[in-house]
Amino acid sequence: MGMTGDFRVSGGLKNRSPLMVAGWVATLVLALGVSACSGKKKDETKDGKPAAHAAAGHASVVNFAMVRNDNAPVLVSGTGTVSAWQEVAVGAETGGLTAVALLADEGQTVKQGQPLLKMNDVLLQAQLKQAQANYNQSNKAYQRAQTLFQQGYLSAAALDNAEAAKLTTEAAMQTAQTQVNMATVRAPVSGIITHRTAVLGQNISQGAELFKIVRDGRIELNMEVVETDLKGISAGLPATVTSQSTGPVSGTVRIVTPMVDPSTRLGYARISVPWSSGLRPGMFASGTINAGAQNVMLVPQSAIVYNENVPQVYLLGSDNKVHLRKVTVGPTTPTKDIIVRDGVSVGDRVITTGAGFLNDGDAVKATAAQTGGEH
Repeated sequence: MGMTGDFRVSGGLKNRSPLMVAGWVATLVLALGVSACSGKKKDETKDGKPAAHAAAGHASVVNFAMVRNDNAPVLVSGTGTVSAWQEVAVGAETGGLTAVALLADEGQTVKQGQPLLKMNDVLLQAQLKQAQANYNQSNKAYQRAQTLFQQGYLSAAALDNAEAAKLTTEAAMQTAQTQVNMATVRAPVSGIITHRTAVLGQNISQGAELFKIVRDGRIELNMEVVETDLKGISAGLPATVTSQSTGPVSGTVRIVTPMVDPSTRLGYARISVPWSSGLRPGMFASGTINAGAQNVMLVPQSAIVYNENVPQVYLLGSDNKVHLRKVTVGPTTPTKDIIVRDGVSVGDRVITTGAGFLNDGDAVKATAAQTGGEH
């Protein structure tokens, strides 16, 4: 819409108002500006550079590290719940009696056989005395029968009857004694009482749970371990357990479970810790197992990116483009490098900066090549 020549107005300007003249001048200036803008070359950007040239300057600048093989100390970490090594439920072997004495409480350390609760055994004691009297009587009768038999005044059958009566009353006496003994609930193992439900005056039912005892005061962390790390740990390895209330506590791997949960792909390492550490059953804690030095492939921690919980790395190709690769990762080393089980090879170049902002096939400018991890 360019304009050339004279800009004429019929009748001239002398008969027009100043306001109308100003409007025509503004229209002319706007029209000339649009014409000048439309004359620019379409392939130029705002600063005058070709568009293709400007796009070429957008390649990301990244750092990379070489996948390396090293003999590195391996730490296997996980979380879990603290539980008792063995928790023994203590119940009553007899019932229908009233608790008349509580002899132990929660948090108390007890020895095997130590009385915990006593029930009213008055009737049982009376039955025991009666059984003892019957036994004493039958035992004397048997002794007299033996004397008469030896003198020839008693038949063998009569002697057998006297012996049977003695054995019957002896068994009854032993039963009565056992009933009296069961009226006192004793600790079946040594350990620490963690739970008590018994109360004074309670009518005790046979088999009812009255106490819980952590056997020998031994507790452990049931630490979840991903299946790829299980083969690197074993019983006896040193470990550290940490909770919010205790700080680091030294422990030892007691056992590594032989099965993996098919839904979570997790196994368990049970780490024994002392009761004196302050850790208690039910606490949430984290654990770290020192699996010793192993020959492994290492990449910096910053090289690992996750997509839908799948670990991946960007490999730098010879064409200066990045290529996404899935990997199987292991635990972290004390130097914060990540162990890679497979997916890469020693000597591959992995992107260590800005990997989370890249896409497969992006062109990059690789600078500051590194030989170790970036921490």
